[in-house]
Amino acid sequence: MNAYLYCARNERQSFLRSAMLKSVHTTSTGPNGQPPDIPPVRPASGARVDGFQQKIDALWSRIEDAKAQGLYHYFQAVDDLDGPWVETEGQRKLMFATYSYLGLLQHPRIVAAAQEAIARYGAGTHGVRILGGTLDLHVQLEERIARYAGREDAIVFSSGYVTNLATISTLVNRGDWVISDRWNHASIVDGCLLAQGEFRRFRHDDMADLARVLEQAPRQAAKLIVADAVFSMDGDIFNLPAALELAERHNAWLMVDEAHSLGVLGATGRGIEEHFDLPGAIHVKMGTLSKTIPGVGGYVAGDRKLINFLRHTARGFVYSAALPPAVVAGILAAFDVLEEEGGERNRLLQRNVQHFIGGLQAAGFDTGRTCTPIVPIMVGTETNALTMTRYCQERGLFVLPVLPPAVPEGAARLRANVTAAHTTEDIDFALGVFIQAGKLVGVI
Repeated sequence: MNAYLYCARNERQSFLRSAMLKSVHTTSTGPNGQPPDIPPVRPASGARVDGFQQKIDALWSRIEDAKAQGLYHYFQAVDDLDGPWVETEGQRKLMFATYSYLGLLQHPRIVAAAQEAIARYGAGTHGVRILGGTLDLHVQLEERIARYAGREDAIVFSSGYVTNLATISTLVNRGDWVISDRWNHASIVDGCLLAQGEFRRFRHDDMADLARVLEQAPRQAAKLIVADAVFSMDGDIFNLPAALELAERHNAWLMVDEAHSLGVLGATGRGIEEHFDLPGAIHVKMGTLSKTIPGVGGYVAGDRKLINFLRHTARGFVYSAALPPAVVAGILAAFDVLEEEGGERNRLLQRNVQHFIGGLQAAGFDTGRTCTPIVPIMVGTETNALTMTRYCQERGLFVLPVLPPAVPEGAARLRANVTAAHTTEDIDFALGVFIQAGKLVGVI
């Protein structure tokens, strides 16, 4: 039997299914978003069991087994970058697991701005923003984001995860409703769980089901609809026009997470509103500063009173340290680059996306509904996904699997991310490796 298939078929690989991903995606919650039922630890009669240590040890064993079989590919440390190519664990690999969609990670203007900020402001700040931690750079960045997003004001948080967690839990209180797409990112789900209102979910991108849920809400209840602009597992685009129509009909607000659409959707990469020609339509416009923008953090852009409310009441903002000056200056420079180069880089990105998806589909792969740089290569079983990942990694292609419960049973996939920095030769190399890996496990 082929060594790859033998290793991948070992039942101990299920550590990923049963433990690692259980806590990181929306499908780990119940049908209305409530936490899953977790069976209690039941000790043998007379025995004393440390329930915390039992969980910790179980995951440790599963990971060690996977490492022994060459099936654990997480947390690889990159020690050198050369455009889309990286050096990791002594091997040069083509990066196809990146969120740097426009290839700005090493842009010289962004790097220079970060270096200059360290020289002027130092390495950090004096604390939280509401007290002594606000620099003029933070004010400039929030003003810049607001202009770019076409809003009155903006607020910057310490991470994208915190942005969703803090914003949703601050806006939604007892008596309010928050209604979330079933495939939304875990940060949205966690924000809904933390909020004190009624949490409901609708079937993925199903506007009829969204209408059904909205009709169940009391007329007087404040209602917040939340969705990703581009969904991170399948790369498909949220139906913004239909959702806006429902929001208006039911007197609801719409919050959209533009983590994977900034720099990607629209002629100039301004996101989902530009894509659908609906400027200013979203009530709460959220985005991240760690994907197309090569920094860290997240933001909300909206009207002045909304942002003022979040600045003074969102605990994830009030009690978090300010972003370091080097990060803020780099992000400011990145928005300058987007203004000047975003259109051309977006055209390169779309060309690469079409070439890559077209090549996969011509070879017989199922790539779902994606038309964005997030390309799911559907391979069915967990065994196929792990086997193909190992094959690709050993041949210099950096890609990772997505397994149940992060996706439904039978829908395991390799998630490949295309960038504007990839050359045609890079994409052809990746296609060749994916095709050979697919033939190895028999999915094409």
